[in-house]
Amino acid sequence: MTVMDDWVTAACAELGLDPAEVPVPAVLDLARDVAHQVLRPGAPVTAYLLGVAVGRGAEPAATAARLGELAAVWPVALGSDQPD
Repeated sequence: MTVMDDWVTAACAELGLDPAEVPVPAVLDLARDVAHQVLRPGAPVTAYLLGVAVGRGAEPAATAARLGELAAVWPVALGSDQPD
């Protein structure tokens, strides 16, 4: 197991979640896309928003993909003057 696997397993145990249901690669890809295309502080906020959406019934991988697509087309000029 990796440190990430260990962390996800421990965090899931703390929260009463099944680690098998955590799409780690999709979340990490989304965070990377937002951090690089929008702004760095947007990555954890977007991960939180993904979690809220999933908690309300959205499918994790599809929702992460939608947000990643939004980040990919985000106008760089809008994010370039924001503090990160």
